Amino acid sequence: MSVHKTGYAAICGKTNVGKSTLLNQILGEKLAIISRKPQTTRTRVAGIKNLPGAQIVFLDSPGLHGGRTTLDRFMLEQAKRVLYESHVVLFVVDARNSAEYEWKNQGAYVGDVAVPVVLLINKIDLLRSRDVLLPLIDNYSKVHPFSEIIPVSALKAEGIASVIEKTASLLPVGPQLFPEDILTDIPERVIASEIVREKIIELLHQELPYSTAVVVESFEEKKDGNLLAIEAAIYVEKQSQKGIVIGKKGQQLKEIGTLSRQELEAFFGVKVFLNLWVKVEKNWSSRTQGLRKLGYLR
Repeated sequence: MSVHKTGYAAICGKTNVGKSTLLNQILGEKLAIISRKPQTTRTRVAGIKNLPGAQIVFLDSPGLHGGRTTLDRFMLEQAKRVLYESHVVLFVVDARNSAEYEWKNQGAYVGDVAVPVVLLINKIDLLRSRDVLLPLIDNYSKVHPFSEIIPVSALKAEGIASVIEKTASLLPVGPQLFPEDILTDIPERVIASEIVREKIIELLHQELPYSTAVVVESFEEKKDGNLLAIEAAIYVEKQSQKGIVIGKKGQQLKEIGTLSRQELEAFFGVKVFLNLWVKVEKNWSSRTQGLRKLGYLR
């Protein structure tokens, strides 16, 4: 009789280390938004990988970091909670940094978890020479008893098969948690809002500080099933930021809408009507009431 394994695997590490890229490569689908800007991921993102004999629910999380705002503290709590929800932890580090540096800054978060921790040394494609990998692996093996240490390139999909195989081997025996045709447990509204937010980051990361949020206020599939009507509000913290998002004669907002609609159509597989507008919610990232209004707190 064959054995089926099921469980949760947390993907954790500092901001901008490649966690979302890793998740997307594992799934073979773009689910988590990606940006070079730190702290792009704000909430827990679950991606479901089905294998013969196993179902792995990968949990991407905000980067493990300190911060001053209410939003920063919320994201850290989200990241820490994911660690303790999981059966396996995938701890992602940058291959260009020393083991001492990475463990000093991030090790405290994963050093005490009671489940197996697999170390993923990411961005090996950016190393000048692969000769540094063996000494780096040796140094990491001295700081913590990792279940496995796997060099990977999330961007180039190198080592991804080994990550999936090792993760599945560490899961407990159990039935599927989700149907096989489900990619994620994230509501479609949230996926839509994240796609729009990604386009804002892509287009305005230099002009606009870390202060935008997107709330989908209407998400309606038309009767024939071939059109999805989405209305969403883009929130900023200052009136001046509103002007940046809208742009001269509305051109910036129009470009955000066009790029978002194209990706929404690719993701949902139907035509999308997208209506965007911009609102000001003063200092929302520093206020509990602001986070609650924008859907980060319940």
